[in-house]
Amino acid sequence: MTVTPSGMPKPAGAFSAWEIGLALRYLRAKRKEGGVATIAIISFVGIMLAVAVLISVMSIMSGFRNELLGRMLSFNGHVYIQGEVLGAFDRDAVIDRLRAVPGVQSVSPLTESQALIRAGGQTTGAFVRGLRPEDLGTMSYVSSSMSAEARASFGRGAYGGDNILIGQALADQLGLRVGDPIQVYSPTGADSAFGNLGGLEKTYIVGGTYTSGAADYDRAFIFMPLEQAQLFFGKEGVWDLIEIKVNDPDRVADYLEPIATAAGPGAFVQDWRGRLAAFWGALRVERVAMSIILGLVVAIAAMNIISGIVMLVKNKGRDIAILRTIGASPSSILRIFFMAGATIGVAGTLAGLTLGLLFCLNIGSIQHFLEAITGVQLFNADVYMLDAIPAEVDPVDVFWVAVWSLVMSCVASLPPSWSASRIDPVEALRYE
Repeated sequence: MTVTPSGMPKPAGAFSAWEIGLALRYLRAKRKEGGVATIAIISFVGIMLAVAVLISVMSIMSGFRNELLGRMLSFNGHVYIQGEVLGAFDRDAVIDRLRAVPGVQSVSPLTESQALIRAGGQTTGAFVRGLRPEDLGTMSYVSSSMSAEARASFGRGAYGGDNILIGQALADQLGLRVGDPIQVYSPTGADSAFGNLGGLEKTYIVGGTYTSGAADYDRAFIFMPLEQAQLFFGKEGVWDLIEIKVNDPDRVADYLEPIATAAGPGAFVQDWRGRLAAFWGALRVERVAMSIILGLVVAIAAMNIISGIVMLVKNKGRDIAILRTIGASPSSILRIFFMAGATIGVAGTLAGLTLGLLFCLNIGSIQHFLEAITGVQLFNADVYMLDAIPAEVDPVDVFWVAVWSLVMSCVASLPPSWSASRIDPVEALRYE
């Protein structure tokens, strides 16, 4: 306390040194001294583990989400243009204008058609995507998985040649290797002077195989030179859509207006969120649901603080009465026990953040260590196309996890602290 000019002592302010010191002393007190050290440790460990698990799970989910979306968007594209502009006389000029839009990486005209393929005595369906040879490099995962010979041979020859590219999963299913023949059947066929020829079948050569990192795409899609696809499917000179890739797919909405302006009237513009609406919605729902569930785990762990502070208040009833008789205010008593509970929450949160971040940043080493110890492959690289479990720490997620844990710790500390501040010193000392 300080002394006023009138000589009367001035009460210490809120959260003064003596309040903080007393709160920390109560936490360190042994059980025989009326302390709750054991319960405080249990509460601390519970909050630490809950926070660490929440950060780890959200980081792993973000890692899988970004990795999977990255592979899917590398394969498919970010913005699509359809409509009358595809048949316009100046569509090549539209391509040039779209390339000039800031943030646009690539612009590729495509055709997509359904077909039946036969090889090795097996028949299956497939989507045949026709694209220009120079646009093959826009699909980074596909292009990097192919051999140099496969990339060089694609598009060579009359009308793009007869070499096509198939997914490695499809090649394994049909027992095909590079250089083997494969029959492609078009149910529509090409147009001629005598009308539509109906179903048309042609034998192509497997010029190479690719791996996109998404097995469903590898089994379903075949790449054919654009000119050859237009000729075979009766779409000579026709584009089915224009596919655009941008620098930042997560901010694709910012590109829609300038792309629509560059495409001009008669263009229907759609981004990847519309074409992958079901998948995108499932990811968002899963993320929100997991965040709520794990947030409740943190809340439950923080509720352990209540039992600790309740026991502390019960054991320190005599101390509370003495403090009140020597001048301590009810608010001072509330702050002392509130700080005791909040200290457990702060310490548990900081320890949980440290543990969770260390786990996420070293998850690959931890995985390989466990695999070496147990002899069990925890994460099959042949299936997931990844060497280790992906974990991407989002600073925003870490911030909100810390805020949630601290808020719940403070909320849990309030009821028993309020109860302590309401204790009547006369009643507390009656039987002492």
